[in-house]
Amino acid sequence: MISMRNTSILAGILALLIVVPPFLDISWQNALVNVLIASLFALAFNLLIGQAGLLSFGHAAYFGVGAFAALHLMIAVEDGLPLPTPLLPFAGAAAGLLVGLIAGYFSTMRSGVYFALVTLAIAELFHSLAPRLQDLFGGESGISSMRMPWQGLTFGSLLEVYYLTLGWVVICGLGLWAFTRTPFGRLTLALRDNEQRVRFLGYNAHASKVVIFAVSAMVAGVAGSLQAISNETANYSLFATDVSAQVVLQTFVGGSTVFFGPVIGATAFTLFSFLVSDLTRSWVFYQGLIFVLVMLYMPTGIGGVAYDHIRNRKRLDWSLLAGPYLVALAGGLLITAGIVFLTETVAVLFGEDYARSREAAEGALPAFELFGISWNPAGILTWLIPLALLVVGGTILIRTRRRIDILWNRSDASNRTAAVPNPLGGGE
Repeated sequence: MISMRNTSILAGILALLIVVPPFLDISWQNALVNVLIASLFALAFNLLIGQAGLLSFGHAAYFGVGAFAALHLMIAVEDGLPLPTPLLPFAGAAAGLLVGLIAGYFSTMRSGVYFALVTLAIAELFHSLAPRLQDLFGGESGISSMRMPWQGLTFGSLLEVYYLTLGWVVICGLGLWAFTRTPFGRLTLALRDNEQRVRFLGYNAHASKVVIFAVSAMVAGVAGSLQAISNETANYSLFATDVSAQVVLQTFVGGSTVFFGPVIGATAFTLFSFLVSDLTRSWVFYQGLIFVLVMLYMPTGIGGVAYDHIRNRKRLDWSLLAGPYLVALAGGLLITAGIVFLTETVAVLFGEDYARSREAAEGALPAFELFGISWNPAGILTWLIPLALLVVGGTILIRTRRRIDILWNRSDASNRTAAVPNPLGGGE
C-alpha cells in the first residue's frame, strides 16, 4: 500500500498539475502536455523492462499504432459518429492491445538480446511499410483530423487538451500501479528474477509474458493516441527508431527500479529539450552524454538514488553530508561548464558559418563569438579555460565522492547498526 507520506506527495503534485497550467503561457502548456505523454509512454515501457526484465527496442510501434487509431476515430467523429472526444484514447488502447498481443506472442518466444532485436525489427517493419500504406497511415504525409466539441468543451484551446491528457495519464498511471500490486504483477517480478523457477512452479511463462507485453503495448497506444489528439496529425515518423530510443533513455535515466522513476526521466528529458533546443544545436549530444554519465555513476537512475536517500534518511547524518554534497554540486557545475564550453567551441569551428568566415579570411582562423565574448581559435586561453574547468571539477568530484562514501558506510553506534550502501557507487 502507498504510505500516507507518499500519498500526500502525489496529491500535492497532482494539485500543482491542476492549478498551475492556467497561469502559464501556451508554450509551457504544450511542454507540459508533452511531459505527460512522455511520462505515460515511459511507464508503459517500464512495465516491460522494470517489472518483467524485457528490454524492447521497438516500443514506438505501439505508440504509433495508437496514434493512427485515434486519428481514424477522430475522422469518423468528424463525419458524424456520436463519440465523445475524451473517449478517443480507447481506440489507441484497443489498437495497441491487439498489435501487442500479436507482436508479443512472437517476440516473447525469445529472451535477452534476441527479444530486443525482434521488437526492433517489428518497429522497423511498421516504419518501412507506413509510407506505402496510404489508407492506413496516409503515406508520407500522414493523417490529420480535428478535435470535435463535446458537452460545451470545444477542445480548441491547448488548456482543454492538457486536462484531457492529465486525466488519462492519471487513470492509466494508477492502473499500471494497481497492476503491479496484483498477484499477476508479483508473478511479473518473478519472471524477471528467475523465469526457470516460474516454469518449475507450473506457470506458463510464455503466456504470462505475452499478457505483460500486451498490457504495456495497450498503455503505449493510449500515450500515442493522446499525442495524436494533441497534434491533430501523425505520420510514419512515429515509428522511427529515435522514438523507441528516447523512451529507453528516459526510463533508464529516471530509474527503472522505481515505479515513478520513468516519470522523472521523461520529465527531465522533455523539459531539457524544450528549454535547451532553442539555445544550441548540440542538445541531442548533451542528452546522450547525460544518459552515459547516469549509467556509469548512477546505474539505478535518478529515481533509484532519490529512493535510497529517502529510505535511509533516518540512518544518515545529514549535518555531515550537506557540506560534501554542496561541494560535489560545485564540482559537477564546473565540469558541466567545461563540457559545454568545449562542445560549443567545436560546434562553431566545424560549422558552416565558420567555414564561410575562413573562406572570407583566405584560410586564416578568424575569431568567433561564444557566450558574448570573442575567442581566438589559436589562443591558449580558448582551450586552457575549459581544460582547467574539467580538471578542477573532476578533482573536486573525486575527492568529495570518497568523503561521501565514507560517510555513507561509516558505522554510527548511536543510530545505526549496519553500514548503508552508497547508491552512487563504491569509493576507494
